[in-house]
Amino acid sequence: MSNIPPSTVMPGLRFRQRFPLLSLIIERCLLSLVLLFAVSVLIFGGLEALPGDFATTYLGQSATPQAVANIRTELGLNRPVTTRYVEWLGNAVRGDFGTSWASKNSVSEQIGKRLGNSLFLAACAAVISVPLAVGLGMLAVHFRNRLPDKIINVISLAAISLPEFFIGYLLILFFGVKFGIATFPATVYDGMDFIDRLKAIALPTATLVLVVLAHMMRMTRAAILSVMSSAYMETAELKGLSAFRAIVKHAAPNALAPIINVVALNLAYLIVGVVVVEVVFVYPGMGQYMVDAVTVRDMPVVQACGLIFAAVYILLNMVADILAIVANPRLRHPR
Repeated sequence: MSNIPPSTVMPGLRFRQRFPLLSLIIERCLLSLVLLFAVSVLIFGGLEALPGDFATTYLGQSATPQAVANIRTELGLNRPVTTRYVEWLGNAVRGDFGTSWASKNSVSEQIGKRLGNSLFLAACAAVISVPLAVGLGMLAVHFRNRLPDKIINVISLAAISLPEFFIGYLLILFFGVKFGIATFPATVYDGMDFIDRLKAIALPTATLVLVVLAHMMRMTRAAILSVMSSAYMETAELKGLSAFRAIVKHAAPNALAPIINVVALNLAYLIVGVVVVEVVFVYPGMGQYMVDAVTVRDMPVVQACGLIFAAVYILLNMVADILAIVANPRLRHPR
């Protein structure tokens, strides 16, 4: 291969050799688009494969076959599946998710309101959980195999073991019912004061923080510990650098790639995992909207919510991959 003239090398291979960082980023973006397309097929096809349909659910058990056929014709359900999928995907790319079968309202408008609420809840949980997880991870490394490290590990294991709905109900029982210091249900509305909104979402935010904090903290601890065994960390300690300062200044930055990955994955979970939390706290977000739509088989709403959740999850994973690539010094400074 070394005897082949440079001019005969494929353009794609030459680009990869000259710009390894950029080529990897482009690959991740293209892979994410392909994955999102595959997910859209699974969402649409999976919902189509479910037994029963909206017409039967909407009209009830006493509906005549003619009435069911009329509803199906009105909704376009008598057309081929591939035709409806192509039309749905083309409209979804333009931001048009159609009309709700149950409420006759625009799905895009309803999602616009609900998505803002879900993102606000997830953002509040992320602002608290990410710095707290990284800080506790570094603290556990500093006191590794000692009492603070053991306490942090036991609490994190307990938090991981409990499902989010159970944590939510415990918080409601103690802080909402017994002590009465938190709001339940978590009701928010347009024009609500920012402070009142924060008070309303205190319990669902605390639930999400407890769910994702333990995993991020444990992965941060593991990533930093793997770096601590490196030769340059021993050199830093021999030079008189304090243990905690060595962790903050040298170990944490070199463990950045795996920490970024686990943080991004948990942020993706915050967006997608709000479904259960929103139902528990009756929070008017995307998760509650999708669950309500599932109960009446409102397929345009379910398809739209599923696609948006998938898009957010894939996007955040793509961002995590790109940040991990950029954080890799061997790719930033190829020889």
